[in-house]
Amino acid sequence: MSETIRGKAFVLGENIDTDQIIPAEHLVYSLDDPSEKKYYGRFALSGVPVANSGLPDGGVAFTGENSYESQFAIIIGGRNFGCGSSREHAPAALQIAGARAVVAPSYARIFYRNAVDGGFLVPFETEEDLTKAIRTFDELEISREQSELCNLTSGKSHALKPLGDVADIVQAGGIFAYARQKGMMS
Repeated sequence: MSETIRGKAFVLGENIDTDQIIPAEHLVYSLDDPSEKKYYGRFALSGVPVANSGLPDGGVAFTGENSYESQFAIIIGGRNFGCGSSREHAPAALQIAGARAVVAPSYARIFYRNAVDGGFLVPFETEEDLTKAIRTFDELEISREQSELCNLTSGKSHALKPLGDVADIVQAGGIFAYARQKGMMS
């Protein structure tokens, strides 16, 4: 995994739950069948109410109509991102849509673990609520090495918490890849 993640921001509010990330009615598709798997990208974040989109204009779709990929690579969330059920389809849907990272002050523990263990995307934590400092469509760059997010649009930088013990799992691409690298499984 690259030390730098760059892309457009998609800003959300607090308490974005797994049903908002991938609504239950879209769990009918197989993650193992490429012709069906793409639908997880198409419907990623389709359950987020407009009022919680964090956008002054009433909302922008994460994935455009009839599209399977998003133009947004970095999700900026509020507290308690990924709350709700333990559905591992949630971080998978975001990755399938093209998201590479989520930045939030806090996560539901199960979402955080699913994101890391599955190698789906990197869940960065921050001390500050960036939903007020960053706007959807801002161009961002995250340096894993420096634990910093730079808003290239505004020119402002924000500190991120280091990934700590999960850094090696993230670097390997998930818990199974990490275990294989360490000789824990064949």
